[in-house]
Amino acid sequence: MATQFQHRLVGTLVLVSLGVIFLPDVFDGEKAHYQENYEAIPLREDFDTELLTAPVEAPEDVEALMPQEPVTVTINESTDSPQPESEPAAVAQVEASAPKAGYQDSAWIIRLGTFRNIENAKNLVSTLRGKGYPAQLMPRDVKQGELARVEVGPNVSKDKLEAMTADLESLTGLKGQLLRFNPLNP
Repeated sequence: MATQFQHRLVGTLVLVSLGVIFLPDVFDGEKAHYQENYEAIPLREDFDTELLTAPVEAPEDVEALMPQEPVTVTINESTDSPQPESEPAAVAQVEASAPKAGYQDSAWIIRLGTFRNIENAKNLVSTLRGKGYPAQLMPRDVKQGELARVEVGPNVSKDKLEAMTADLESLTGLKGQLLRFNPLNP
């Protein structure tokens, strides 16, 4: 049989364990619950993808405002004679002229080479820039392992770039290729 001491010990352990469990809740009182007040950022509204592919029509009255011939604006500044305060210092003259013969809406570049090793390409560009040539690495955000082109230019004068090719070949040992400049070509 269990002794009276064992019964008291078990009773005491039960009371202590109940006290440890429930007394903190009794003495803590009522707990305040805080609710965070915030507004959610609205998600991006869905848009109709047909608007991206739909053709845009120009207003009809815009063509009526355009001149029939190309217009050239020149500004003459006269510093020889003082102007009265009522007259502007610069006089704008508008002259209509015919398009220039042989005009090309393009520029030219010299492509020196295409490199897989980006460090070699960057070193070549820095050497060329040090010698005064307008060299760049294309595409500008090239990563290691991708092909990088070293180009000199662009310049609107094809003759000027053709004259540079011999100098560039003697400087770098690379025979450059003269190409039309396409600003949309990455």
